Amino acid sequence: MPVVFILLCLSGAAESLYKQWIPDTNYGNETNWDKGSVPCGNDIVQFLAQRKVSVYVETVYSIKEMRFPEDGEFILPSGGGFTVNSGGEPGCGAGVTTQFKDAQSLQWFDPALWKTAASSDDLEKGRLLFSVHEESVPCQHDDIVFRADSTFRVDTSSNQQGVPVQSVSVLGQKFSGGSDFTQYLGSRSGTLQFHGSSKPSVGASGCSDASGCNCGNSANHDRICSKIKCAPMSCRKPLYPAGHCCDVCGAIVTVRYTSSFNLESYRNRLQNLFLGRTPYRSIQMGMSKVLKSQWFLWMIPHADEALIQIVLLDGESGALAETLARDILKDVQDQGSTLGISGAEFQASSGATSGDRDQGNAGVVVGAVIGVIVLVAGILVLAVLFRRGIVRIPTMPNIPTISIAFLRSLAQSQQENSEFTDHGFENPMFDDPGLMPEVPGIYGGKDMNSIAMTSSGVYFTNPAFDANESSADFTV
Repeated sequence: MPVVFILLCLSGAAESLYKQWIPDTNYGNETNWDKGSVPCGNDIVQFLAQRKVSVYVETVYSIKEMRFPEDGEFILPSGGGFTVNSGGEPGCGAGVTTQFKDAQSLQWFDPALWKTAASSDDLEKGRLLFSVHEESVPCQHDDIVFRADSTFRVDTSSNQQGVPVQSVSVLGQKFSGGSDFTQYLGSRSGTLQFHGSSKPSVGASGCSDASGCNCGNSANHDRICSKIKCAPMSCRKPLYPAGHCCDVCGAIVTVRYTSSFNLESYRNRLQNLFLGRTPYRSIQMGMSKVLKSQWFLWMIPHADEALIQIVLLDGESGALAETLARDILKDVQDQGSTLGISGAEFQASSGATSGDRDQGNAGVVVGAVIGVIVLVAGILVLAVLFRRGIVRIPTMPNIPTISIAFLRSLAQSQQENSEFTDHGFENPMFDDPGLMPEVPGIYGGKDMNSIAMTSSGVYFTNPAFDANESSADFTV
């Protein structure tokens, strides 16, 4: 395994994938008959009169009667053909009329009708690769294989003018040049096997980028997904991988790479290091290069960034896929520099992400960024409103100016006023006795004794009143 891995690292550019068409129109395929079995010698064989068909007859078949289509062909290899049985065939029963199914509706952009492998040898041995829906159908750099011992009919209608691929193999013949394949498409067999508004074209260059190439099927995304029926997901937070048609339960690892990264080498590393061992054998892994839009401050679109997307599926729960995603991130931390990986992160259908530990700091950063965005947006809005005249700057009131001469005169007047002492007003009751008219007995003499004792008690003398005047007789 280490030796194989080293050889893959030295292989340079990434190899193209092989996509093989699954359905066929072979006579001996029981799924092509409405009764679910190949007609026997007592049966009447019927083909739809108005449908074109190309049928590969692998061996000799016995029939009672056959009703041919108006436009069709039978390809008979060595040892293939028909015999008419007029006397009945033992063990075949009384005989029925069995009809060949219509293949008119089979479409090139149906992901369920293709299987993918890294090489033709892997196709033969069943070592298949899982891909997102857009990459499950032929990409522009892929080699397309129709089995050598089979015929088919496929609708190649596309949202684009053509369907570019690197090569096409039909009935054992590989077409990689444009002129040869164009000639085949115009032949009798070509018109019966390929139909639709667009035609496949060969000769597209293989992927020469070691980090992988974009599939080129995004223009047909809706056409691809129209053939997919998505099942409801029971996981907490289903994920939606780029290029896929449905939500999934599992995990998505996003890898940022450098110029020394090799997609095929890294795929083989993950296969050998993780998926080939217990407990990860049941996990499906899809790896591809995707373009993700970048946003400055989540508002301003920026240039697309090429990333490696690793989709991990383990069925309904997604727990095992999350565990594998964490193991992949640990491997990146340990060996990322030697693998040409500058960083990686993951998100899982459980809601967990590789940044869970930094959510607190991330929240502060996000809050600060949002605050800056709101402030900048407010300033921009005010600027626009001001330019349109909707908002105007209010005029300031006139403030009188104070001259230096006025300040000097004010200071001088304050100095003059400070020289005057305010003595208040004169109180004749409590001021100097010399300033008041003389009133006998008020300021001096024996009448100054203001306390007197009488038989009725002790009292104080009020100098403002005469004691004789205040006396009065009361009769009870």
